[in-house]
Amino acid sequence: MKRKLQSITSKLPAIITMCLILLIWQMLCSFEIIPKYMLPSPVSVLKALISEREILWMHLKISLTESLIGLGLGILIAFLIATVMDRFDILYRAINPILIITQTIPTIAIAPILVLWMGFGMAPKITLVVITTFFPIAVGLMEGYRSVDRDQINLLKAMGARRLQIFYHAKLPATLPYFFSGLKISASYAVVGAVVSEWLGGFEGLGVYMTRVKKAYAFDKMFAVIVVIIIISLLLMKLVTLTRHFIMPWENSSKQDN
Repeated sequence: MKRKLQSITSKLPAIITMCLILLIWQMLCSFEIIPKYMLPSPVSVLKALISEREILWMHLKISLTESLIGLGLGILIAFLIATVMDRFDILYRAINPILIITQTIPTIAIAPILVLWMGFGMAPKITLVVITTFFPIAVGLMEGYRSVDRDQINLLKAMGARRLQIFYHAKLPATLPYFFSGLKISASYAVVGAVVSEWLGGFEGLGVYMTRVKKAYAFDKMFAVIVVIIIISLLLMKLVTLTRHFIMPWENSSKQDN
């Protein structure tokens, strides 16, 4: 009971701050300090969410599908690249600078090229999500592999453990915290990456819907899409946290002991 109360009270400052921001926002719009065409009120955004819920849900399913497929492929590619780079040091020195360079290119600049190469379907959107999400995961995995205690590895070698056994018993458990930290960042990028790619071409998705309502100057609907993106991103991050607690139960027990 005491632990639950501490959890609730720790979240109170954030909740109060959000309520104050919404209240100030509503007052600025109600007293017309800021014109409605520049900033819709929270009430207008809520009404747009309710009235457009069916259309938003239709477009959300497309964007969410692209995000989840892209995130899944990003995890797979990051795992393969990081594992190979950890296994062969020459590949680490060769590939790591290229990975860093790829992250200096703005995604908004890559999206038109992907649309030109792959058309207006899901392929360029998924590809952009992969490009956006795999790097934080790959960096986390590489840091995790390099954080393993060398004495532990030497002990396993002395006991006759094979390379795969060393990976499973030593490297993989040590890498999991780093992996989930990178995954949490990537999960927040996934939906945004899909929406950005949809801005530049497509037939369905939240990005396409945002482009349409922007041309109609329906900014309340545009803000409604932003709210949906925020909610979905937070839910994905929460899912990563729950998965981490499920896969790493020893982490929960150590926190309870403290």
